[in-house]
Amino acid sequence: MKLSVLDLASVYEGMTHGEALRQTVVTAQEAEKLGYHRFWVAEHHGMPAIASSSPPVLIGAIAAATSTIRVGSGGVMLPNHSSLVVAEQFGTLAALHGDRIDLGLGRAPGTDPLTTSVLRRGAVNETVDDFPNQVIELLAWFGTIPPLENGIGSRVIAVPGLGDSPDIWLLGSSDFSARLAGLMGLPFAFAHHFAGGPNTRTAFETYRASFTPSVVLREPHSMVAVAALVADDAAEAERLMLPGNLGFVRMRQGARPSRIPTRAEAEAHEWTAAEREWTTERNSQQAIGDLAHATQRLADLVEVTGADEVIVVPQGPDLETKLRTLRDLAA
Repeated sequence: MKLSVLDLASVYEGMTHGEALRQTVVTAQEAEKLGYHRFWVAEHHGMPAIASSSPPVLIGAIAAATSTIRVGSGGVMLPNHSSLVVAEQFGTLAALHGDRIDLGLGRAPGTDPLTTSVLRRGAVNETVDDFPNQVIELLAWFGTIPPLENGIGSRVIAVPGLGDSPDIWLLGSSDFSARLAGLMGLPFAFAHHFAGGPNTRTAFETYRASFTPSVVLREPHSMVAVAALVADDAAEAERLMLPGNLGFVRMRQGARPSRIPTRAEAEAHEWTAAEREWTTERNSQQAIGDLAHATQRLADLVEVTGADEVIVVPQGPDLETKLRTLRDLAA
């Protein structure tokens, strides 16, 4: 089973942004030592618990601090940006770090509607065609496909970019990007870590059913993302998940986003029956428990999805818990 890591640059109560980002770099270095294949970070905006608002900058720091592990985005939310700017940013990364850079692309904004409107300077009325067209533009900027009729890739070129292509993935939590990745012949990664349930199997079936060979891939290639936490036993894993679960519960209830609560705050929270039921169901779909259980959950997901790779999203109230999870799963 090929394992990779998706890190969310977690910001805990009492921590600076610098500390959170440095912990992400340390996690990447440890993942490399342990033999993980990829290390990805994801674009989020206006979320106090997540410091990875600028994946290209953070990827550059991680790539500079490592030497062999692939580094990339899981993902860049493409509608937030000009495709030319993304091509230049990741072309620069590829020019500096060679064949180690991945560009995972998402269609969601990665934030709330107000922040989205500010990011896009009011241009939020995208159509279904906008995202596919942007992906096609990126492929032309990088020279993966011939120049387009509007001059992209010929009269207007990305420098760096043209000839400096990262590996491009499409990411999704529904069947839209699964179908698009299949039709375009691109690799596909599914966000099971926050969109579990029947959607997971459906997305992979859709991807394979719609796959068309391309200059990028001759056969489908896919990856599933799963939240993971390894502890001595199930009860301890549940306790260690309390801070993260409390953050999820608050967001679901419409509370203003905040940093990840402390263990003391999460343990003191008066959990309702509905909240406990929701968190128990969510945990059951992920790889959370002792090592045997977590490993079996990964194997089960691969069997259900047919995914070629698993990208682990380590959970926990502190860095050491996350690193323990990565070490145990890699052993």
